[in-house]
Amino acid sequence: MKKTVLFFMALFLMIVVSGQNQEQETDTIGETLIKVQGDSVFQSSISLREAYVFGKLKFDSYEEKLKYYILRRKTLKVYPYAKLAAERLEELNDTLLLIKKKSKRKKYTKEVQKSIEDEFSEKLKKFTRTEGQILVKLVHRQTGNTSFDLVKELRSGWRAFWYNTTAGFFDITIKAEYDPVNVHEDYLIEDILQRAFAKGKLERQESVLDYEYGSLINKWKGTASTKN
Repeated sequence: MKKTVLFFMALFLMIVVSGQNQEQETDTIGETLIKVQGDSVFQSSISLREAYVFGKLKFDSYEEKLKYYILRRKTLKVYPYAKLAAERLEELNDTLLLIKKKSKRKKYTKEVQKSIEDEFSEKLKKFTRTEGQILVKLVHRQTGNTSFDLVKELRSGWRAFWYNTTAGFFDITIKAEYDPVNVHEDYLIEDILQRAFAKGKLERQESVLDYEYGSLINKWKGTASTKN
């Protein structure tokens, strides 16, 4: 009987503590504070991501519709690699901050680069020309750096020049930037991504570039393949 009472007392304490982890009231003004899962700081409010209402896509012709859906298939295919590139770059930079010796920083950078090449080079070789160009643009979307600049920073200026020259044979430039404000195709890519994020088809990763999707919708509204 004594063990049973102790058990229920312990259970009650667990419930109370669990409840305190979810919300806590201040002693002064009675404001309810909320603790978001994964965060250690109590907050008085929760910031919600801006939500967009997507209309049905309309196209002027079958050709425009076909182009859009081909672009969507390619974008959904290559986006995970751009997202991974941004994550690996962030991990690399965070680690390099902890390494003080220049020679060790250089060695670590080469090791990371080789690891990435060994893991993904064969997969990337199977990309088509347009898939490769979309990937280059999305890398810029996720990191704020062109692929050329990343190669130049991580390897050498000569290697970056050579990579860009080689890509030129296949009509790909690794200096390409992502510009959905001024380039219609880039806007279509952004539209594809936002719809995929909303539907849970892709894991959201915000762009580091300075633009706002809602403003893009207003700008490109009425253009072929963007009549929402």
